[in-house]
Amino acid sequence: MTIEIKVPVLPESVADASIATWHKQPGDKVERDEVIVDIETDKVVLEVPAPEAGILEEIIEDEGATVLGQQLIGRLKADAVAGEATKEKTSQASDSQSDDNSDTKSDDDNLSPAVRRLVAEHNIDVAKLSGSGKGGRITKEDVEAYLKDDKPASSKQTQPPVDATVASPEQRTEKRVPMSRLRKRVAERLLEAKNTTAMLTTFNEVNMGPIMALRKQYQEKFEKRHDVRLGFMSFYVKAVVESLKRFPEVNASLDGDDIVYHNYFDVSIAVSTPRGLVTPVLRDCDRLSLADIEKSIKELAEKGRDGKLTVDDMTGGNFTITNGGVFGSLMSTPIINPPQSAILGMHKIEDRPIAENGEVVIQPMMYLALSYDHRMIDGRESVSFLVSIKELLEDPTRLLLDV
Repeated sequence: MTIEIKVPVLPESVADASIATWHKQPGDKVERDEVIVDIETDKVVLEVPAPEAGILEEIIEDEGATVLGQQLIGRLKADAVAGEATKEKTSQASDSQSDDNSDTKSDDDNLSPAVRRLVAEHNIDVAKLSGSGKGGRITKEDVEAYLKDDKPASSKQTQPPVDATVASPEQRTEKRVPMSRLRKRVAERLLEAKNTTAMLTTFNEVNMGPIMALRKQYQEKFEKRHDVRLGFMSFYVKAVVESLKRFPEVNASLDGDDIVYHNYFDVSIAVSTPRGLVTPVLRDCDRLSLADIEKSIKELAEKGRDGKLTVDDMTGGNFTITNGGVFGSLMSTPIINPPQSAILGMHKIEDRPIAENGEVVIQPMMYLALSYDHRMIDGRESVSFLVSIKELLEDPTRLLLDV
């Protein structure tokens, strides 16, 4: 029985997808529920498992191909007939090899144009080649491997001498790799933000000494009680939520000629993954404790690293926090994540001299950057919002007292 392998149903917001990786090749044995192929969308990677054990019979869409939901991309031969398929394939390969040895003209007819051209250029006896392709078919790689390892001496002598002053190609090489769908989508959204918003960035700096002292004092107890480390990001999220309550314009979005004010607080957290930058969402942050926030961030970071983020994890978000400080960034101008109206950039914490009570002291300082859409948010609100975050971070007790 032949089973069709199809693209899963794509989310409503995703128009198409592309084949990221085939984990199996035609003729490979597949176990039930074993992942056969990864389908990459603009947001997440979907894993397609085998519905039954058997042998992968055919790949219809190769890696890199653009596909739609429920499109046929391959065929799987179920276990009931897999043994017969393997026997038939082996017999065909044996017959093909026999034909190779007895009929050179038949070999030429079965060669692809690229292989036929290589064979003709280098005057190669096809009978000396062993095919690694489907059914024992000779591929271009087989010919290139033969030329590299078993080239006749006469052929080598006909090559012109290489000028020793000319740099070897291995010394100056290039590698061309197509952009992933995620990278393409990120590029589109960044250009969209630059071209469709009146983006402006305002800066401030915050003394991280009080929070660092608080973490040092309670880190061990916090970790024992909640089984998660107390990081800086939970304080950032709490300060942002409190400031969003005070300045609802920053928590709003633009829909045509309407401004939509949100009465909930879903914060996107920028996370770097092997596939690129993604922004999973922490929902209802106003109802989460510091421990809940730390656990949620850890879970999202692990899912992003393992490629397990779902469309629901990535959808929504009223405001974004990005922390370039983990990579050593001292200052940046983050780009808004549409349709949000603002994004907060956190940076490297660095000891710097500042003036306190008329004296110069060394404190752990960090620059804050708020990029915002000036069509919705005026300078007064943006600066006041950033000052609110600064004050809450420099005196964390304000978060408890709501002052």
